[in-house]
Amino acid sequence: MDISYTRSYKNTVALAAICLAQLMFALEISSVPVILATLEQTLHASFKDLQWIMNAYTIACTTVLMAAGTLADRYGRKLLFVISLSVFAAASLICGLTHSAPLLIAARFVQGMGGGAMLICVIAILSSQFKEGPERVKAFGIWGIFLGFGLGFGPMIGGGIAALSGWQWVFLVHVPIGVVTLLLSLGSVEESSDPEAKKLDLVGMATLSLAVLGLTYYITQGSEIGFTSRAALCIIAATLVSFIVFVWVEQMNPHPMFDFSVFRIRRFSGAIMGSVGMNFSFWPFIIFLPIFYQTGLHYDVVTAGLSLLAYTLPTLVVPPIAERLSHRHQPGVVIPLGMFTIGLGFILMRFGATVSMASGWTMLPGSLIAGIGLGLTNTPTTNTTTGSVPSNRAGMASGMDISGRLISLAVNIAVMGFVLVAGIVDYLRHALPNALSATDLQTLAERIAGGGSIESLHEHFPVLGQADPSGAIMHAALVQGFSWLMLYGGLGVWVLGAISFLIFSPGKAEQGARA
Repeated sequence: MDISYTRSYKNTVALAAICLAQLMFALEISSVPVILATLEQTLHASFKDLQWIMNAYTIACTTVLMAAGTLADRYGRKLLFVISLSVFAAASLICGLTHSAPLLIAARFVQGMGGGAMLICVIAILSSQFKEGPERVKAFGIWGIFLGFGLGFGPMIGGGIAALSGWQWVFLVHVPIGVVTLLLSLGSVEESSDPEAKKLDLVGMATLSLAVLGLTYYITQGSEIGFTSRAALCIIAATLVSFIVFVWVEQMNPHPMFDFSVFRIRRFSGAIMGSVGMNFSFWPFIIFLPIFYQTGLHYDVVTAGLSLLAYTLPTLVVPPIAERLSHRHQPGVVIPLGMFTIGLGFILMRFGATVSMASGWTMLPGSLIAGIGLGLTNTPTTNTTTGSVPSNRAGMASGMDISGRLISLAVNIAVMGFVLVAGIVDYLRHALPNALSATDLQTLAERIAGGGSIESLHEHFPVLGQADPSGAIMHAALVQGFSWLMLYGGLGVWVLGAISFLIFSPGKAEQGARA
């Protein structure tokens, strides 16, 4: 009785530590976008800096994802969890204390490495410490609630913290939470490892990371260095070579971290398109949407955070419904349906953003529908990627799913930034003919996209003081940029949804599953 009580108590404390760690990881994705416009002003960050502040975290997570799983299996999941948690908390401290955009980007990269390793350890600890059956199902369910809470309420939490204590505490809040999580985990999390753990795939990790980083850098910095310049072409060539080497290495490796043969399974491939689709549209757009609320609609940081709840809350409420639908109608129907719903939400948001009296209310229907679409897609996608492969390959399939999400997110943060700026440049070129050089137009567009105030824009571009004293042209340019961006996100996820539906091919799904 005492032994059972002690084990139950330890597991409860361990679950509390795991859920706090998951909450911190989720908040760093959804709460930081709300303060990007503030960072543009306080740190004098450029639009590219703002993209890298978000992308550094995502790319770092991708870099360590597979390595963390192998290291945790070999040297101990608790050990790596404690190390990654400490790295995450220390990097969060640096993020909150810095007054430099480059240093913040560097700290965000380190924070992402800690967060990515922490995420993998959390899943491994849940699987090893909680008995298979109702106990494990309950633990994963509670963990999922904290993940959903962090993603769903992150914008409101970030906006509230920034308004009450300053933007620094959006990062600094993780220091005391991290200390509490560390203390809880030391006496409760059981150490576990796998004596037959695979060797670390260093070449695969390095080539995949370089390919993602190279493509992201090319898209983000291309306008500055010139997309067809020698330097840019060298970068894209190196990116292509890195990806080819990665594919070759994984095919030659007897224990690859990416087993490309699973793509022959239709259910897996169709579900992976769902993973890509969500992170092609919904999640990267959450980084730019607060800028529209704050700059385009002139909302303060708290109101912007509250407005984003319509976008994120359905992702917390809808998944149980999606799970029931996938059992009744099969994932091959529910996942493409969810992606179509996301796209519909983007088209409606585009309409709400471009009406003459645009507001959070005109954006509300599209935001809700996009969030519902994400909720419909997410859980069936996760369950299908792991459930469509043999049980001994479920870990690898889950890793491929998470990697696909993070890589899509990193690349599309860069692509969406490019589309937003391109839309603004196009409007300015027609509204201010011959007033600014091509270089100045690009710079002005990036400042508008980053949430620059009218006063600062007039200061840096005196010609605007006469041509656009009220800022009407700049506001209209921002609206067009977001119009392009929402159209890109909506049409893109529709295309991916159609591809997913064709891959699933209802009549052939079972045949593919046995392949």
